[in-house]
Amino acid sequence: MERELRVSKIAEGTVIDHIDAGRALYVLKMLGLTGSEGLTIAVVMNVPSKKLGRKDIVKVEGVILRGDQVSKIALIAPSATINIIRNYEVVEKVKVSVPPLVEGLLRCANPSCITNQAGEPVRSRFHVVSVRPLRLRCEYCGAELSHEDVVSQLVGGRE
Repeated sequence: MERELRVSKIAEGTVIDHIDAGRALYVLKMLGLTGSEGLTIAVVMNVPSKKLGRKDIVKVEGVILRGDQVSKIALIAPSATINIIRNYEVVEKVKVSVPPLVEGLLRCANPSCITNQAGEPVRSRFHVVSVRPLRLRCEYCGAELSHEDVVSQLVGGRE
């Protein structure tokens, strides 16, 4: 007998699928969702996946993600797919992708970098060195950020 986990459909909102296993809570934290908002939120972790081996899924009723949130999810979970739900149907499906240049979302780890100097009108700019594992290089000073550094900055905790 095959076992199946069922999570009910949502009427309106967002389903974030194909999150790397163990990262769903980082996604929730980055989105600022704690459960105290009164929204219906379903989190499924470490479920079997043909694509990833294991994956996490987050369903949030009543929330449609903004572009900046999608960009941050791409940095935390580069395999994620975002489904926008209306009237219980998927009306939009977006595969996130890590952009080749990440601008203004993260701080450079080098305290001497021009982007960290008070009064300098320079936004941080990082070039993607690799997606898996995620490594970013500062355009100005060459300092690198690891995936753990990125998670720490986006959600306030180490992976």
